[in-house]
Amino acid sequence: MKKNYTLGQLPQIASDVIEAAQQKVLLFYGEMGVGKTTLIKEIVRQLGVLDNVSSPTFSLVNEYHTSENEKVYHFDFYRINDEEEALDMGIEEYFYSNSWCLVEWPNKVENLLPLKSVNITITLDNNQQRTIEVKNNE
Repeated sequence: MKKNYTLGQLPQIASDVIEAAQQKVLLFYGEMGVGKTTLIKEIVRQLGVLDNVSSPTFSLVNEYHTSENEKVYHFDFYRINDEEEALDMGIEEYFYSNSWCLVEWPNKVENLLPLKSVNITITLDNNQQRTIEVKNNE
């Protein structure tokens, strides 16, 4: 899936991402400020999370619960120094828990990522439009 969108179309884009994803580990790629966290907040909302969603920049992971009592994990590895930190926090248990795992800055833990995942790349175009590309990895 590849689409152009504006922030006003975010609810539809989030819905499209959920529908296109064949795995529950979503890897978000894009420059700082392109809207990864904003999109993740909308995806988490559509998954049924009622909690206040914020970026886990300092805690590395936030855990949310849906109205169906399922878990959703939101990772932000921007400030991680090495993959050992991710191993110490038990990243593999999260990735293989069959819960939704939404990962910002996955390139920081590249060697630990599951093969079955979804790459989501967001780029900022002219006049505040963005392009999103969703690619399922098998």
